[in-house]
This record gives sequence, C-alpha cells and structure tokens, in this order.
Amino acid sequence: MQGKSESAGLSVSDRTFREVTEFLYRESNLLDKRRYREWLGLLTDDITYLMVARVRKEREAVAVTQKEGFIIDNKEKLELRVRRDETDFAWSENPPSFTRHFVTNIIIQPGAREGEEISVGSGVLLWVHRGDNLNYELFSYERQDILRRVNGTWKLASRKIIPDSSRLSIERISFLL
Repeated sequence: MQGKSESAGLSVSDRTFREVTEFLYRESNLLDKRRYREWLGLLTDDITYLMVARVRKEREAVAVTQKEGFIIDNKEKLELRVRRDETDFAWSENPPSFTRHFVTNIIIQPGAREGEEISVGSGVLLWVHRGDNLNYELFSYERQDILRRVNGTWKLASRKIIPDSSRLSIERISFLL
C-alpha cells in the first residue's frame, strides 16, 4: 500500500518510514555484531551523541535532566572509542560482550515533514551477556534521534539516550548503545 502516514500531524511517506526503520535495524545489527567501523560510517561528521540521567521526583512522574550526561560524545570521541576497542587494552570488553538491541516503537515525531532531516523516537531493550557468566543484563531506554539525508542516504546526526530508570540496571556500559 502506497501513501502517506498522516496520523498525529505526520506527513512522511510510507517509503520514508520504511527507510528509517530499516536504517535503525541495520544500525542495531552492526552494533550487535561489533562492526563498529561500519557503524561509524552511518554517522554525520557533526553528530552529537548523548546519554542523559533520568530523574524521578516525588510529585512528578518523570523529569529528565540534560545538565550532565553519562555520555557526551561527538564523532571524534566515538572514533576514539572504536579505535580503543580494537586494541588489546579494552579490558572491560575482554572477552567482548554479546549484545542484542531490540528496537521498537519507532515513531516519526509529530510535525515531521519529508526533507533532509527527520526526528525519530524509538524504544530499545538491550540484552547483554558477558563472558562465561550464566546471567545476563537488561537495559531499557528511549532514543531521540535526528536522521539526515547525506548524498541520498540516511545518517545519524544526533542521538539522545534516556534510560527508563533513574538507576542504571547494567553493571557497566563499555560498548556502544
């Protein structure tokens, strides 16, 4: 069925929605397979990559603070993280963690229009298994992404990661989200 997705003020084609969804799935697959060099190719040169803290207040359901992030990266810092992971000095990832990113609830943000940039929200459930441990960890978070068309291809221009809990349920974050 061809057409446009127009619920909640959206005006993006079904094709664009499929392209965005496929981009997010392909990106997650590269992360899970630890193909970080290829993953870097999906990023714009001016990317902002941020993980903020979620704050719970007694009278408010949820508030998010951006004052300080757990992770505040740009393309240069992400390239350094990948380069370090490729060495024998990435102790926290030796042996490498096995991850599976389950990306769901992909929503083109209200007011989005066909064009060069698009705001996309999604939910992620991250399953992590480390070494010979019989246990695994789960980490659930929201992502607010901006994708940009560069030479006809979608690239990640901005990512904001918002944990679903005010306390991290994962021992350490030594891999890419």
